[in-house]
Amino acid sequence: MTPRHRLAPLAALAVAALALTACSAAEGADGAGDSDSSLTWGWRLPTSWDPVTSTAGWDTHALALVYDGLTQLDTEGEPVPGLAESWEYNDDGTAITFHLREDVAFSDGTPVTAEAVKLNLERGRDQENSTLAGQLRIVTEVDATDDQTVTVHLDQADYQVPYLFAGKTGFIVNPAAFDDVTTLATQPEGAGPFALTEYVPNAQASLEKNDEYWNADHIFIDELSVVLVADDATAVAGVNAGQWDVAHIPASQAEAAENAGLEVEVIKALTVRALDVNGTVAPFDDQRVLQAISHATDRQALIDSTYFGHGTANWQPFPDGYVAHSAELDDLYPHDVEAAEDLLAEAGYPDGVDITLTLGEDDTALAELLQAQWAEAGIRVTLNVQAAAAISQNYVQRTFPFVLDSYSGRQSPLQGLEVLYGPEGLMNLGRETPPELTEAIDTARATPTDDPAYAETIQDAVEIGVKLQPNTFLFSWPRILIHPAGVTGIQHWLDVQRWEDVKVEG
Repeated sequence: MTPRHRLAPLAALAVAALALTACSAAEGADGAGDSDSSLTWGWRLPTSWDPVTSTAGWDTHALALVYDGLTQLDTEGEPVPGLAESWEYNDDGTAITFHLREDVAFSDGTPVTAEAVKLNLERGRDQENSTLAGQLRIVTEVDATDDQTVTVHLDQADYQVPYLFAGKTGFIVNPAAFDDVTTLATQPEGAGPFALTEYVPNAQASLEKNDEYWNADHIFIDELSVVLVADDATAVAGVNAGQWDVAHIPASQAEAAENAGLEVEVIKALTVRALDVNGTVAPFDDQRVLQAISHATDRQALIDSTYFGHGTANWQPFPDGYVAHSAELDDLYPHDVEAAEDLLAEAGYPDGVDITLTLGEDDTALAELLQAQWAEAGIRVTLNVQAAAAISQNYVQRTFPFVLDSYSGRQSPLQGLEVLYGPEGLMNLGRETPPELTEAIDTARATPTDDPAYAETIQDAVEIGVKLQPNTFLFSWPRILIHPAGVTGIQHWLDVQRWEDVKVEG
């Protein structure tokens, strides 16, 4: 087993990164090997390469390149083996035992053991700045019975754990990095399909195939680069010119990609445009104001004007067809300006209300349309444009009480509800959770996933959350990837975009 090289100093990489982004991925960078084994992905870079401290929902796509979870989700969103080849619950659902594969190792050749899993789960639960603490608070104890067997004890019955451990919460980091966990922000140490070799923040990341990965026989890409797409409008031209082999694009570029002869993958995803709201801050502490905002919103017009028809009006965090989607919430607050005005008057704002909407630099068009729609109901909006980093930090710092955002679904629907509504949830800016919502989430958590009542219990929790919590949802939208015909094997993953069986030909 050959250890991977550590990352070179960042300063020494800047020139190399710029050169890499300027050359054609199809031709391959110097030293990258054969052209059919290299792929450049135009996408975003994570807020941190440490799954315990990363803050953005989209981070999981990049983190899944270097880490693997105890489980994975298939294209239908159901858990399948990852680092663990099997698992079983005890009789009352309060403990789950995972059996690790015997052939799993970190990218430096160190075996992935039950003790490594134990240390990771405890760090995610206990580290002071962990963004996973809310999901892992259910873990009371972790027992490493032998090298391949680990039992996770829970504070209550929880049948969502195999889903939960397919994402960041279950990503296993090499404990060798725990002597100084701050290095993980830029130097990940994992057991995923790739290993990071070069990284320039806000520019690009270079990775190579991890031959120690348990499913390496299905990885046909030897060199993979993730390059930040600074301007979405350049994505189609960049892929057409060979600068990127695959790029994530906004809906506004889909038609241009089709006209350029590129393959367009419109992938159903757990993504919803949303308004993050701190319900402890006036005027958002009055549900009638939030309901007025929702009634004043013409969701279909938002989709047609800013997402070019790629989307579905939605009043909840999950898309139609997903197990947690409740039909009871469809068209919950239909577009009705008069209803919005009446609700504002009831809330004590007969002459309208002044609010500030914080947004990222890329959301100006959507925000301006919301501003115009809401003005018709007397909701006067000041737009506060912030850098993307400030939007990400708001999950922790909670500086802005009303933010135009996106919700990226988690591997477990109940994990998603914890992120949105739990007392430590990143998108619960007020950090308040009604007791009836906690009870509903706990009931769904204690229901086995093969129980006929499973879907109903989750949907009940969603209904309570949507009606009692301040978060406001606008519309579901797909993940759209473009690529030339020579890139084959891309599957439509519901959660994390994976690269098994993807090839670059010719």
